[in-house]
This record gives sequence, C-alpha cells and structure tokens, in this order.
Amino acid sequence: MTATISPLAVRRPVVARTRAQLDAALDSVRQNGGRVGLVPTMGALHAGHESLIRICREVLGTADAVVVSIFVNPLQFGPNEDLADYPRTLDADLEMCATGGVDVVFAPAVAEVYPGGEPEVTIEPGPLAGILEGGSRPTHFRGVLTLVAKLFGLVRPDLAVFGQKDYQQLVLVRQMVADLSMGVDIIGAETVRDPDGLALSSRNKHLDDEQRHLAISLARALRAGVEAGGQGAEAALSAARRELRKTEETGGITMDYLELVSPGLGDAPEEGEARLLVAARVGATRLIDNTVLVLGA
Repeated sequence: MTATISPLAVRRPVVARTRAQLDAALDSVRQNGGRVGLVPTMGALHAGHESLIRICREVLGTADAVVVSIFVNPLQFGPNEDLADYPRTLDADLEMCATGGVDVVFAPAVAEVYPGGEPEVTIEPGPLAGILEGGSRPTHFRGVLTLVAKLFGLVRPDLAVFGQKDYQQLVLVRQMVADLSMGVDIIGAETVRDPDGLALSSRNKHLDDEQRHLAISLARALRAGVEAGGQGAEAALSAARRELRKTEETGGITMDYLELVSPGLGDAPEEGEARLLVAARVGATRLIDNTVLVLGA
C-alpha cells in the first residue's frame, strides 16, 4: 500500500525574488558548513525536472540546501523564437518543488537578473556552440552560458544538475566551468521519457495528438541508431535516417539535423562511445533529443 503525503506535511520552499532574499534564505546553510545544490530551469516543470531535483537531493546531505531557479531567459531566444509563448506555470512549479523537498526557489524578474537591460559583458561559448543547435540558433548558447554564469554568481552553488536531453548545453556548461575555474561540480542526469519513448520537454505541451504521434519518430530513430551501432557509424546513421524518412514523407515534421559525434561533440570515433543527436520541427514546435550509443563490435 502506497503512503500518501498530507499537504500539511510538505515543507514549502522559500521563494526568493531578489538576490537579497536569496542570500538571506541560504545564510544559515552556509554558516553551518552546508552545501548548496542548484537545478536551473525555465519553469513549466515536469517529471524530468523532478528527477533532477531528486538527484540533487540524493547527492546532498540533509543539512544542505537544494535551490531551483525558475527564469525564462530572454537572452537565449532568437528574434523568431517562442519567448512570448514559452509556458509559464509558477504555481504548479512551486507545488512540485514543495513535494520534491526543494529548500529555495529563486524566481527573479528579468530586471533582477539583467538590471541594466541586456548585459554588455557576455560569455563567449566558443566553436562548439556553432554546430548542432548553434547552426540554426547562433546566439542561443551565448545567452545560455551568460545566464548560467550569472546564476552561479548569485546562488554560489557547490554543485549543479543539468539534464542530458540538452546534451550540447551540458557539454558547454562543463567546458565553461573548467575553462573559467568556477569550482562548481556539474552533474548530468539521464533523459526522462514517457512510456512511448518521447523525451519529456516543456514544449511538448504545444503538441496536439497527431503531432505527438509524429514526434515519437525522433525517439524511434535514436533507438534504431543504437541497435545498428555495433555495425559502425554509417550503419547507425543510416538506420536512424530511414526511421525519420518514414515520418518526413507523411508531412508534419521537418528535420533540422541528425548527427553522430563523440561525447565531447567532436568527430565520432570508429569504435566506442558516441552521441546521436536529432532536432526537428513538429508543426510549429521545435524538439531535440539524443542518446548514447556504442559503435563497433
């Protein structure tokens, strides 16, 4: 029999809207030698975010603090992207944070994060930001890394948890932390999927039933690539392309890229671990997904 949690038993997180409120919420933890873990999000939380929160809590001790940031970052959206339409569900997000044992939710306004408007000093993400997502979104990772660096300065976490669904983002955050000696331990959490294989995403809310059925082809293509990986890189890519072509021919899905790379986003090895990444537009909604696979016998 599964135990139910009374709403009265759930400890509500402190909601900080300003840096001063954030510092006040974390002062006692730091004074007692506790650590701080950060889960950066743009809100519209789902089971994938819930897993990040759970991992953060498992890594930390009971005397430590889990902070979830909720901020839709305008810097990472291009001029024709869905900033205005990005789902914002703060009340539901706070409920998930409460049941997940989050200590502090940092939900600042844009003016709190960027008080002078768009910052003059930003993070240059380097050449790895120009491929894959950066091929069609050239300013995206500059905005992402600038915000992550800003959050690290505001929250001062000991560790931060990012999902592997945004794999290129994870690689670039790790590179930034290493190159700039930020001293934050970066944990990459595996992608959470629905039973049909579709990777959980806040943008899935924009899919109708027919589009959702089409979107599952991304996960099917990745599985086909994994199954063919033992035969080498070309076999893996060919198997994934064949699966995607079936859906493209019916219409309703437009491919952006399907790429096989090394774990560090370089050229795929002849044998060993690699990453297969895909991006496509389903209707008006752009989705990304990826998986690890092993090439060669």
